[in-house]
Amino acid sequence: MTMGSNVSLTALSENVGSAIVSLGWSSPTGEGDADVSVLLLDGNGKVRSDADFYFYNNPVAADGSVQLLGKEPTGEGSEDRISFDLTAVPAEVERIVVAASRYEGARFGELDDLKVTLADASGESLLRFVIEDAGQVSAIIFGELYRRGEEWKFRAVGQGYESGLAGLATDFGVDIEDDEAEHEAESRAEHEAESGAEHEAESRAEHEAEHGAEAGAESGAEAALDRAVSTPTPPQATLEAVPAPRPPAEEETAPKQRATRPRTAKKRVTPPRAPVKSLAENESWRQARLFPVSALKNDRDRETRATSVLLSVMAQVPRFGRRITAPFGAPSGRMETFTEVSLPHGDTPRRPDGVIRVERAGKLWTALVETKTNGNPLRSDQVQAYMDIAARRGYEAVITLSNDVALEGSPLVDVKIDRRRKHQVALWHLSWAEVAHQAQMLIRHEGVGNAARTWLLQDLLHYLQHDNSGCHGFQNMGAAWVPVRNGINDETLCQGDPRALDVVESWERLIRQVCLRLGGELGQKVLPAQRSRRGTDPGARRARLADQLCLEGRLQAELRVEGAPGLLTISADLRTAKLRTSVEIPAPEQGYPLTWAKRLIRRLAEAPADLHVETLVEGEAGGPRGTLERLRPEPGDLLPKDGSTRIAGFRLSLFKGMGSGRGSAESGFIRSVDDAVHRFHTSVMVHLDVPSSGRTAVRERAAG
Repeated sequence: MTMGSNVSLTALSENVGSAIVSLGWSSPTGEGDADVSVLLLDGNGKVRSDADFYFYNNPVAADGSVQLLGKEPTGEGSEDRISFDLTAVPAEVERIVVAASRYEGARFGELDDLKVTLADASGESLLRFVIEDAGQVSAIIFGELYRRGEEWKFRAVGQGYESGLAGLATDFGVDIEDDEAEHEAESRAEHEAESGAEHEAESRAEHEAEHGAEAGAESGAEAALDRAVSTPTPPQATLEAVPAPRPPAEEETAPKQRATRPRTAKKRVTPPRAPVKSLAENESWRQARLFPVSALKNDRDRETRATSVLLSVMAQVPRFGRRITAPFGAPSGRMETFTEVSLPHGDTPRRPDGVIRVERAGKLWTALVETKTNGNPLRSDQVQAYMDIAARRGYEAVITLSNDVALEGSPLVDVKIDRRRKHQVALWHLSWAEVAHQAQMLIRHEGVGNAARTWLLQDLLHYLQHDNSGCHGFQNMGAAWVPVRNGINDETLCQGDPRALDVVESWERLIRQVCLRLGGELGQKVLPAQRSRRGTDPGARRARLADQLCLEGRLQAELRVEGAPGLLTISADLRTAKLRTSVEIPAPEQGYPLTWAKRLIRRLAEAPADLHVETLVEGEAGGPRGTLERLRPEPGDLLPKDGSTRIAGFRLSLFKGMGSGRGSAESGFIRSVDDAVHRFHTSVMVHLDVPSSGRTAVRERAAG
């Protein structure tokens, strides 16, 4: 689209009851950013009240018509998404303005690739508008949705504001309380206090005592004059980023206080990089926590506490709650959570561990929650009862939550679903490791809006990672682990042994959890890479891997790390009790082999000396190889003796002894895999060049 042009959404798609608008930009320095905002306008081009102004301190509409979904990293920079339910927009709203603003003196002219895109409910992109030259403005209206009869249209605007977010919002009737002036005043006051303001205050007090009556009369006259000439303004609606709990009946009759105005203070709050110095006298002092774990004595206590802690934080930190429930089909809207709810079921009422309810456009989405901690398994009869209750009551889902990790095509519990019922209930599973991953992503890399929400998430993460919480994720390779290892060493394990399949499934669960942990540390997507064709039956694939384990005695997986030069491969050789982490990187398309080798060794200056480097030669099983310690003085040793042989790339590998235990204790196998992947990525992969977009790793090229 071009500036000023417009288009009907129904002309582009039949599925425009809801839409996703995305604002994108990139920064040459990698540090520039902006914040999105939305204004709902009536026929006069003004907001009906301050509650129609949605921004970082007010991200969700109670009716579900607007929700700021937050930022997502893209290949070019960053993208901020907004969800609109156009069927829920009040009838008196005629226009929806979509804008973005910068802060602390930054201008949009410093950013590149400014654009807005719109997608329908199915995710199909419908339109795109690029702003070519933003100039020295600190706020921009990217576009607007507006009604024409019964349909919605989109207009590409591109109008800039030098006065920033406060100026833009004020133009549309929002009563803004800009914190920048307040901050400057507070800074001046602090400076005065540091430079002897106490003495000035005493002098002022003496002066006012002498002239108090005269000053009081003048103040009274000024106040009367102000009242005579000022126009009374109606009270504003309170903006609430998180829906407030329903007040008790006796509070409803209390006199209403004047609502606060929207505050445009910058909200990006992330934990400090360096830990704040503690005031504790010694290390035995423990900081007070909102969610204590010391009093937990049994599994029932752990389950009850963990459920309540998680659900309460989900309700009070909307972005976190949305991250948890969106994969299960929950809409964006006002969320309330409950624990220990009693529901009728035959002669004996059932009490699920929790209930999640999301309200959107007057409709409720409800899920029952069943929680397990400390490695306790889910019970099929219990989950079946909740599925039946949910079906009878018209609820949408049952969510199970435990340390186990669900696998594709391999349900954790067997339940019977009556297909004759008109209302079907979805059964979903969530691992505690995934909960910790989402909290870690928001705390360390993305932010959640303000200091209070950041603190809540930090305390939740501390609780989940505490040894006594029981919420540690996948921690046990299962009963088949030791017999399979012994069978491989004794060469008595036969193909078709069901215990080998159990080990393969446990390995896959472990790899999924390793991806979550590494992704949370990096703030990037880390996913298992599957070599099988799309549509292959997961059960058949695992059976084939189990037979391979019996023959070769090895477990292997590949991790796709966003932005990495190749797949991170982890291999566990059960015969030698060795773990191997490796990556294959392609040879450059230009230059000379000796230059490639020298550059690679220079890039690995901080890598471990025992790193193995191998040259991959086309058409041959392997090429020259050696440890980094030996190759540093002579990078040319990586080149084949036959100068005509074509080099395809290089393989870098680290070896580590693997733990013997099946659990995640210090000597356990699970801990050793976690440590090996973390060490390889932080000491090797971060130092490598990322190939250009048109090139892939050696193994990926060969597989194609």
